[in-house]
Amino acid sequence: MTMTVLLGELCGNTLSLALSASACTGISLTSTDGCYIQARTIENAQEPLPSHWVVIPRGHKIQSFTPTGRNGLAFEAKYGVLGLTVVREEFIAEGINEEGLSAGLFFFPDYGGYQSYEPSQNSRTLGDLQVVAWILASFSSIDQVKEAIEGVRIVGLDKTAVVHWRIGERTGRQVVMEIVGGVVHFYENTVGVITNSPGFKWHLTNLNNYINLHAGSATDQRLSQLTLHPIGGNSGFLGLPGDATPPSRFVRAAFFRATAPAQPTGEESILQAFHLLNNFDVPIGIEHPIGKAPNMPSATQWTSAIDLTRRRVYYKTAYNNTIRCIDLAKIDFARIRYQSHPLDREQRQPIKYLLVE
Repeated sequence: MTMTVLLGELCGNTLSLALSASACTGISLTSTDGCYIQARTIENAQEPLPSHWVVIPRGHKIQSFTPTGRNGLAFEAKYGVLGLTVVREEFIAEGINEEGLSAGLFFFPDYGGYQSYEPSQNSRTLGDLQVVAWILASFSSIDQVKEAIEGVRIVGLDKTAVVHWRIGERTGRQVVMEIVGGVVHFYENTVGVITNSPGFKWHLTNLNNYINLHAGSATDQRLSQLTLHPIGGNSGFLGLPGDATPPSRFVRAAFFRATAPAQPTGEESILQAFHLLNNFDVPIGIEHPIGKAPNMPSATQWTSAIDLTRRRVYYKTAYNNTIRCIDLAKIDFARIRYQSHPLDREQRQPIKYLLVE
């Protein structure tokens, strides 16, 4: 499945971009010293995905797009924001504000559905790809978001662009927000995992199909006169789905997260999150006929991990696996200017050659 975002007349410029984001996977971790981490992958299997990191200072004025232009909800940033964007610098896919509230969007095709677009309601209309920016710029808690959400009309900037959202606090609380039939639903996410369609409650029910899985090795079993022995380690996970569909990734992420030992510090948990999410990299080619894959290193274009407690954003990309970090504590959001920078200034993986003497 892919999502095509055809963003028509935005600011007087015709923009047509394909965004295939059918395989995004999110997990969360908590270190023993209390740091709370939210991490995720983001995919595009068709072409390189324009992605930047952006800094939104306090007081920055933002106006949402609607399907007819930049004429939607206008708001001013109450909190400073650091975000990672897709397609356009206005579309934050994952980010955090200076209060430690984090939010991200995940593709949600076929199951989500917004309210219909009404031009007469433009003053409170919010484009779905700018919901994250609105949340992070405006609120410091999940409860504030829940209270304010009824005051806006979230619409798709294209009929094929449907997403749902993960919102987390540095307390460790996390919710999933979905809009189905124009109605907003919030779900407490205690399993700490999110992928794509179907809906979040369906994924929780589906976990019951894997009640037999457990960490470690299976015990020997007798079959008639034959004794069956585990072949190799981790036989307790035999039957864990390994494909890239959203249901399979949800199950795999839930079990990987549940069995991952808690790390002593936030930074060690950040590294653990990257290691866990390496298992969800989507190899280029599996979504294309043989010989038709684009020339990219991976369909997983970037992976991020955010320490909500210490307010640090870490990321790596398909082009450069070096982990980079931006520390919000070192940003003066009252003085800094709005800015946007590509995730990779140069799309090249550094390789260190060792000298053998």
